[in-house]
Amino acid sequence: MKTVQFFAIGMLATLSLFTLNANTYAESSIFTSLAQKQWIGKPTPNFRLQDQNSKWHELKQYKGKWIVLYFYPKDDSSGCTQEANQFKALYPQFLKNNAVVLGASLDDVASHQKFSEKLNLPFPILADEKRELADKMGVVRNLGIAKIAKRETFLIDPKGTIVYHYSSVNTQTHAGKVLEDIQKFSKE
Repeated sequence: MKTVQFFAIGMLATLSLFTLNANTYAESSIFTSLAQKQWIGKPTPNFRLQDQNSKWHELKQYKGKWIVLYFYPKDDSSGCTQEANQFKALYPQFLKNNAVVLGASLDDVASHQKFSEKLNLPFPILADEKRELADKMGVVRNLGIAKIAKRETFLIDPKGTIVYHYSSVNTQTHAGKVLEDIQKFSKE
């Protein structure tokens, strides 16, 4: 009889652990979804940042255009190079759809200049070395003493409202997905 009781108690404990893990996963999935949606419908924070050519960019100068504001961790890293090249390849299509692409990271103007020249990028990449915009958008990742921008993108409509927040990005397909979404939202 005691063996059966120990077995039953063991089974209940195991079942409880599986249930706890399933609930934890469900909660983290819900929180991820909520984090993505917290920006949708919100106005984009104002910014004034320099690009790779030391030219200043502000949100207000893009009124009436779609804005793809994509944050990336580090100039010249493999994933960031791949993502920038995807946006570069599709850039003429973005322009045809009344959209501007703005890359942004915490690297400085000089780093952006080298990265942009190496890849021959046709769009601005903003130097947010003081984390002014990245902090407002909640995309700063702390790596001990170093800080980087998370790889996240915000799709902003021509009125300056965030219509989509991509918190999970595949560097090989992301630019195409954002372009599809601009085309979809433009028809609505």
